[in-house]
Amino acid sequence: MSEPEFLVQGPEARLAYNRLKGRAGAPGVVFLHGLMSDRGGTKAMALEAHCRTKGYNFVRFDMSGHGASSGRFEDGTLSRWTADACAALDALTEGRQILVGSSMGGWVMLRAALARPERIVGLVGIAAAPDFTEEIWAQLSPTQHRDIESKGIVQVQSDYDERPYPISRRLIADGRACCLLNGPIDIHVPVRLLQGQGDTSVAWQTALKIADKLASEDVNILLIKDGDHRLSRPQDLAKLTAAVDELAQVAA
Repeated sequence: MSEPEFLVQGPEARLAYNRLKGRAGAPGVVFLHGLMSDRGGTKAMALEAHCRTKGYNFVRFDMSGHGASSGRFEDGTLSRWTADACAALDALTEGRQILVGSSMGGWVMLRAALARPERIVGLVGIAAAPDFTEEIWAQLSPTQHRDIESKGIVQVQSDYDERPYPISRRLIADGRACCLLNGPIDIHVPVRLLQGQGDTSVAWQTALKIADKLASEDVNILLIKDGDHRLSRPQDLAKLTAAVDELAQVAA
């Protein structure tokens, strides 16, 4: 993976990013990674290669506490990561943008689109996981509830990573304030949702809930029967790039 540049946000706050300049007038694509992932994952790199071929502008970056960016993961919240996405949009992109959000990045994608509606022309969610902190809280045991209240953090095992995820009381509380599925989502641009039905982290029905809440009339869901949470197989990546191409044509 190529060395990043850094978007400086303060004396000790900086976001690592890679940016690809496309042809004049081409739409831009911004990739938003998942929880405890980073800008160098399979989907991000495949999307960058595709954007290079197509001449699209492209940005991938690490949110605070992830990858090469500053900050501790344990201090991260949905509000902070949404602010990171808006900062990247404001400083690193120009004109029309398609946001691509993976898992937790799908929640950030929706919130960033609400915060910058004039900049966004389309959204592609990959196992998008709005409100996932409520799911985590519901799955914690009574002992873990007590631990997170008394210690401020609890370790949660992931189905897709050997490392446990440190889930903080701050993340849960902020996530509750950032929930989207409890009311209408005032987004009017085309949205494409890719969701594996074999996903053990995000139920495939979540995509249906997102579609139901979105104000946009142009929402398509692609259910991939044998797809898992990552959706990183060649056939999954082909579906992702096809969705981006479709929205790029709409934005042209």
